[in-house]
Amino acid sequence: MQATIKTAGTLTKPSTFNQLGKRMLRPGLSGKDVTILQGYLTIAGFPTSVDGDFGPETGASVAAFKAAHQITPANDVAGLSFDKVLKAAISADESDVPTGTTRINPDGTATAPAGAPAIVQTMVSAANSIIDTSYCVGGGHGTWNSSCYDCSGSVSFVLHAAGLLSQSEDSSELETYGQSGPGKWVTIYTDDGHAFIVIAGRAFDTADYGGPNIPNGTGPRWRSNPLGNLADGGDYVVRHPVGL
Repeated sequence: MQATIKTAGTLTKPSTFNQLGKRMLRPGLSGKDVTILQGYLTIAGFPTSVDGDFGPETGASVAAFKAAHQITPANDVAGLSFDKVLKAAISADESDVPTGTTRINPDGTATAPAGAPAIVQTMVSAANSIIDTSYCVGGGHGTWNSSCYDCSGSVSFVLHAAGLLSQSEDSSELETYGQSGPGKWVTIYTDDGHAFIVIAGRAFDTADYGGPNIPNGTGPRWRSNPLGNLADGGDYVVRHPVGL
């Protein structure tokens, strides 16, 4: 399925990293710092709807993170000690990210960073080959070569081109793909309604988060904001191909 099209603020470092800890976050609050909290919890392996409102689900994720990291009390309040551990977890996830970033070219294609493994370059080339297609529900499932793709069809196409997937998977099936957590080069974000893939810091996505649409159209496109979709209210699971 395709997520609702809208513009979302970035959840990436360093612009957001220091915004946690300015106030104690608890149920009933809302704001940009809540959005960042929810996005970071998702990246850390505790899928949380990213909507900017601190509701019961966010509270449950905070409590689960605290319990997993032995932070007491393991309640639903995100205070100073919680923020420090969450930031450390995010930094650990990103400690070995590529030094280069996929470059989005004026024509909408992308170029993998210098030094990227051959398999990553293959994935970027595969994504480039379908950027002039349109969006359609079920596109890319049943046949690899299609005039239109949906979100999970696009992700599956790229993984298949790199020899990492033999049969297309929908967004729910991708929730168990590969290994848990963000990868060094490739990360997949997926829930029961949407999926997108981030390759060396750029998202390849059918929903217009961090656009614009280049080339014009509704199908899979490269997006400069790798985590824009985390603000669509989805309940994303974070996965990555083994070894990437």
